[in-house]
Amino acid sequence: MTYEDIETPAPLVDLAIVDANLKRMQDYCDRHGIALRPHIKTHKSVAMAKRQLALGARGITCQTLGEAEIMADAGFDDILISYPLIGKVKRLAALAARIRLTVAIDSLAALEAAAEAATLAGSDIAVLVEFDTGAKRTGVVSVEEALALAGKVTGTGNLVFAGLMTYPANENTVTFVNAARAAFEQAGIAIPLVSGGGTPDAFLVHTLGVIDELRVGTYIYNDRMMMGASHARLEDCAFDVVVTVVSRPEPDRAVIDAGSKSLTSDPSGKGGPGHGLIREYPDAVIDRLSEEHGMVDLSKCDRKPEIGERLRVVPNHVCPVTNLHDQVLVLENGTISAWAVDARGLTR
Repeated sequence: MTYEDIETPAPLVDLAIVDANLKRMQDYCDRHGIALRPHIKTHKSVAMAKRQLALGARGITCQTLGEAEIMADAGFDDILISYPLIGKVKRLAALAARIRLTVAIDSLAALEAAAEAATLAGSDIAVLVEFDTGAKRTGVVSVEEALALAGKVTGTGNLVFAGLMTYPANENTVTFVNAARAAFEQAGIAIPLVSGGGTPDAFLVHTLGVIDELRVGTYIYNDRMMMGASHARLEDCAFDVVVTVVSRPEPDRAVIDAGSKSLTSDPSGKGGPGHGLIREYPDAVIDRLSEEHGMVDLSKCDRKPEIGERLRVVPNHVCPVTNLHDQVLVLENGTISAWAVDARGLTR
């Protein structure tokens, strides 16, 4: 397939940029003695995950059981599910029976689910106690809660306390971990590992001095959000959505064949206005999306696209965009081929 053969809208991935991004992160972790456990929720691809492991990643991180099941089927045998698994005991047990499995918990209910699954599987399940460092998502909010859960894990058969986990890794992490180390030591419980996540500040994690393992996902492709966070440059963005201009109703307005079902409606943070960056027309703004339409404001463009012209859009947030497509087109050594998004849509 050539670029001209692409039927739009379609995601296009530059493999050379992917490999450079992967090497950059793995080299950083190796240099600072941090284990890398990449998050596959960004690419949801067996082939991409294999590239990450080939460079030296410890294992992989999944956000859902469905993602983990697909990766286990493909031969991955060291998986962290970084999400509390409530109401999924039988599936969790089936997975634990065939791979080395780690789960995150932040409540007694999640601990009990993991314990029941481990008993059914007849296998150990490793447990990370998640704590909150300001994101106000999942995670206990006090050292006392973390210690109480860790104590229950150590006293529960078939569960192994593997350490602490948080997202994002930041200065609040340092405060929490230092306090936890003192409290856990007094209670006679070792903290084997502290796992931190987040691509935007990944290259600063070593300065925190408390992170043993790094979970990052977006770094493989990068996007406008990562550009706005100063993690990536435009030339580090490996994933575009190729679109076609299908209408020019007014001189300063174009319509592309990619709406909310092809591009994310997420904002870019500090990455810029609109719903993606058009590489060929950086002053254009994709200011509105309907399901199949992207409305583009051309008022600031000296040069404007014509009907039928193909454009490449860097998404604001690449992770949900991946999940909108069954496959990605991969550019490798001048040729384009289709790779499956193996875990696409597996949100449970």
